[in-house]
Amino acid sequence: MKWKHYIDSHKGATPLLVLLLMAIFRSWDNPTAWVYLALHGSYGILWVLKSRIFGDRQWEAKASVWRGLYIWAGLSFYWIAPLLITWRAVRAPGWLLGLAVASFGFGVFLHFASDMQKHIELRLNPGHLITGGLMKRLRNPNYLGEFLIYAGFGSLAMSWIPFAVIALFMAIIWVPNMLRKDRSLSRYPEFAEYRRRSKFIIPFIL
Repeated sequence: MKWKHYIDSHKGATPLLVLLLMAIFRSWDNPTAWVYLALHGSYGILWVLKSRIFGDRQWEAKASVWRGLYIWAGLSFYWIAPLLITWRAVRAPGWLLGLAVASFGFGVFLHFASDMQKHIELRLNPGHLITGGLMKRLRNPNYLGEFLIYAGFGSLAMSWIPFAVIALFMAIIWVPNMLRKDRSLSRYPEFAEYRRRSKFIIPFIL
């Protein structure tokens, strides 16, 4: 099996997991649990669709069953937020529900639109440095989008724990991947100028 099969199956299982937690902890009357299900559940489905329509080539590599189980175990840390919400019967205030939805919306746009741009540009003109569109001023809009998505999810738990999980993923996976990408792109003569006028992940700041 490929990396994407393990990742996609985990993402696709998210709405089922959240529904199971809601059943176990009897959260059917909790608006926060329903909003979480709508956000993270729909993201899981959208991820699977994205993988089928314009998937990332890095997930096409073969992965052993043990590596697949490792992937599942790692990604399952993202399920801490719905566990906290249903177990602790967290009821987020209206302003936080709205903020989480907005963060999710902006995140999905950045994440999916930048991945689609990369997919189309590399299909039409393989091997060139992408310096326009969403990547004109920002080299990693997909990771910024992913951060906003998971920050929206995590905020609904009203706990520091989901943000510690996000920070862990950023430290051991996201940032090393972004640095590796910069090193790979440095082979292009125009990368030095592109790097000078663009930010790493946060617009106008970093």
